[in-house]
Amino acid sequence: MQAATSCDLKFRSTTPTARRNKRFSHAIPKRVSVTCGYRSESFSFPNGVSVNRADWQSSCAILSSKVASVENSGGLADKIAAVNGHTNGSVNLGIVAVESTNGKLAPVPVQPLTITDLSPAPLHGSSLRVAYQGVPGAYSEAAAGKAYPNCDAIPCDQFDVAFQAVELWIADRAVLPVENSLGGSIHRNYDLLLRHRLHIVGEVQIPVHHCLLALPGVRTDCITRVISHPQALAQTEGSLNKLTPKAAIEAFHDTAAAAEYIAANDLHDTAAVASARAAELYGLNILADGIQDDAGNVTRFLMLARDPIIPRTDRPFKTSIVFAAQEHKGTSVLFKVLSAFAFRNISLTKIESRPHHNCPVRVVGDENVGTSKHFEYTFYVDFEASMAEARAQNALSEVQEYTSFLRVLGSYPMDMTPWSTLPPPSQEDV
Repeated sequence: MQAATSCDLKFRSTTPTARRNKRFSHAIPKRVSVTCGYRSESFSFPNGVSVNRADWQSSCAILSSKVASVENSGGLADKIAAVNGHTNGSVNLGIVAVESTNGKLAPVPVQPLTITDLSPAPLHGSSLRVAYQGVPGAYSEAAAGKAYPNCDAIPCDQFDVAFQAVELWIADRAVLPVENSLGGSIHRNYDLLLRHRLHIVGEVQIPVHHCLLALPGVRTDCITRVISHPQALAQTEGSLNKLTPKAAIEAFHDTAAAAEYIAANDLHDTAAVASARAAELYGLNILADGIQDDAGNVTRFLMLARDPIIPRTDRPFKTSIVFAAQEHKGTSVLFKVLSAFAFRNISLTKIESRPHHNCPVRVVGDENVGTSKHFEYTFYVDFEASMAEARAQNALSEVQEYTSFLRVLGSYPMDMTPWSTLPPPSQEDV
């Protein structure tokens, strides 16, 4: 597990303040935030994890070297809470101070937390906790619901927070996007796949159906600004030029968060490009439905878990690997790697290159002739075969001869479900 030093997860029970708008306050119960520790701004999300989970997560943060530097003056529990960023309204951790032999207060020795203390595996019939990036109403939430129906969805403000949520047993699974049919690959998540030790256990594909949302009573000709994720704005550029030709286009970090921002701040001159689900959650009206320029707009999500699944051969499987080529094998290494699959009639569905972070540049040549610099890459490959098949095992055995490292990210069932460009049914229609 990667130590959460640069990005510590925090859980905080909150009560909505700026979001008490009557249009959507009924949909916002008591909340728990899942945020990145170095972010100055945090989000609050409904239907999150329980307060008990916040208790033990805060306890995890306390088990650090910072506790040893706490002075004896004042309450010990207050000092420890201040160390971890919990000041006003922090969770009561129930820490008891005892008197030592020299008459000074000292904390009770704490036993290391075990997996059982953190979170047991879900019992039969209980719902999985699935982490996703975004806020309720995001397309990632819909992907989590398709991957694990009736799951307990846990919103996270960043992709790496979702990875850490699974590693720290806050969530059982994570569902994160890796590519879009129009926007291409999401490079951040490819880098995180290599940095973390989670396994791919499945995939889901979600059609993207964009809507133009605004507050009730706002007309299209009153819109002076449109906000959304840069990808959503690019995918609806043609429609926005027709619907709101004079409006300024501004990028936002998330589609559903843009809708939430408009509702929370009562912005009557601003519209958002988001899903119909976001309109329902935050009390907005749909000014235009299905405004994506291309109907074939699909995003592929990966399902991640702490443990891999057992590959099978009774249904179509896909396997994802990452490797780096050996320097001394020459420039034809990539061709040899691809040939290992071609000779065994294994179809490749994706190949992606990313800079080699440990060795981004390789210098070739000598002082007399001169030197040249070659960029080094790691390659991500998806191929249609199960690791339970001999041909896949033999292919990777040959690939290993030409690579400095090779890692199987997962062997998992392919998403074979048909999808439609029609909008998903609303909660009232279900």
